[in-house]
Amino acid sequence: MILDRTISPNFKTIDEVNIASIQTIVLANGIPLHIVNVGEQPVMKLEVSFEAGGWFDYPNNGVSHFTAKMLSEGTANHSSSKISEFFDLFGAFTEFGHGLDRANVVVYGLTKHLSSLLPMILEIINESVFPQRELDNLKNISLQTLKVNLEKNAFVANQVFRKDVFGAQHPYGNSLRAEDIQSINRDDLIKFYNNRWKNQPCRIFLSGKISDAEIKLIETFFGNHQIAKSDISSKVLPETDYNSQDKILVEKENAVQSSIRMGRKLFKRSHPDYFKMLLLNETLGGYFGSRLMKNIREEKGFTYGISSNVAPFARDGYFIIGTDVKKEFTQQTIDEIYKEIKKLQTELVSESELETVKNYMIGAFAGSLNTPFEIIDRYKVILGEDLPLDFYQNYISNIRQVSAPEILEMANQYLSEGSLLEVVVGGK
Repeated sequence: MILDRTISPNFKTIDEVNIASIQTIVLANGIPLHIVNVGEQPVMKLEVSFEAGGWFDYPNNGVSHFTAKMLSEGTANHSSSKISEFFDLFGAFTEFGHGLDRANVVVYGLTKHLSSLLPMILEIINESVFPQRELDNLKNISLQTLKVNLEKNAFVANQVFRKDVFGAQHPYGNSLRAEDIQSINRDDLIKFYNNRWKNQPCRIFLSGKISDAEIKLIETFFGNHQIAKSDISSKVLPETDYNSQDKILVEKENAVQSSIRMGRKLFKRSHPDYFKMLLLNETLGGYFGSRLMKNIREEKGFTYGISSNVAPFARDGYFIIGTDVKKEFTQQTIDEIYKEIKKLQTELVSESELETVKNYMIGAFAGSLNTPFEIIDRYKVILGEDLPLDFYQNYISNIRQVSAPEILEMANQYLSEGSLLEVVVGGK
C-alpha cells in the first residue's frame, strides 16, 4: 500500500489525563515527605527542597547561588573529589539546583542503593564546610562566565527586561554582577547555610519505584534530627511600579544582530485569567505554528525563531516576547509584533485555529507526564504555590473551556497599546 502524504493521518483528541496521585507523610520532626510511586524500573529520584533561593539573598546578592553551588565542594569528612567518587560508585547522579524561590539537592539512582546514598546526602546538607580554595575557583569561573555572557545580546536583553519589569532591588529583577561575585566571602555562605540549609525545614520529594522500605529509610534518616530555627526572614517587597511606556535601547558597537524583548508584569498560576492567558500566548507565539512564527520567520524571514511565554513564579510572574534579528530589521519586527497583537484584539480566533492550538497544548501536556520524575515535578509546582491538588488534573478541561471571545478579551486587557515594555540590545 502506498502512503498518500497529502492526507493528514487520523488523530484522536485527548479529553483527560489521569495523573498518578501523590502520597504525603509528615515525618516525626514535621518535615513533609511527598511520594509518587510509579514505574516498573528500579530507579528513584530524591529531592530535598529548601526555602533558600534568590528571594532570600538580601542583603548579599548571589549568596544563595554560591551556597547551593558549594554544597558538594567538601564536608567535614569528605573532599569534593571523594564526594564525586562516592556517587559514581553507586551509579548515582546529583544536581544542586538554585532558583528564584528555592534551592535543592537532587539525587537520581537505583532504588536499591538509597540506604547507602542517604548518609552522604545528609552529610552534604548538614556538614558542608565551604573550602576557601574551592570558593575562589568558583568565583573566578563565575566572573569569566559572566564576562562572556555580557557580550551576548540575548543575555543582556533578558537582564534588562527583568530589571525593568520588577525593579533592580527585587529578587526577580536583580542580576548577579561582577561586584556581587567579588564581594561574596566564606562567612556570608556559612551564615546563609546555617540559616537556610543546615537542620532547616524542607520538603522531600521521592519518586520512582518506591516501596515501604524506601519510605522507612527516609523517615529514619530525615525524621530523627531536630529542626533548628532560622533567624533570616524573607524580605517583604512592595509592588513594583514600572513604566509600561519604557523603550530601552542598549546599543552595541559593531552589533550585527539585535535582541528584542517585549512584555509586561503578569501574575501567578493561581490567577483566574491564567488559563485564558495561556491560550492567548500559545496562539501568538507559544509554539512553532504560532502567528509570530508564521509572520516573522516564515513570511518575512527576519529571524530563525521568535516566541512568547507566560512565566509564572511562586510570588509573581511576567509575559515576554523574544527574538533575535538582523539589526536593520529591528523596527520592522517590532511593528509586525504589534500588528499580530492588534489582530488578536480585533478579530476572533477561528474555531479551527483555536482547536489546533488547544490540541497542541494538551498533547504537549500529556507528553510531559511520561515518567514519575516528571509527574512529581508537577506536584512540586502545586505544593510550592499552594494550588489545589487537582490543578493539573483539571488542566485539559480548563484549556478546553477557553473561548475565542475570551482570548480577544485577554489581548485587550493585558496587551493593550502602551502596556508592553520594549528592550532592544544591539541597535536599530
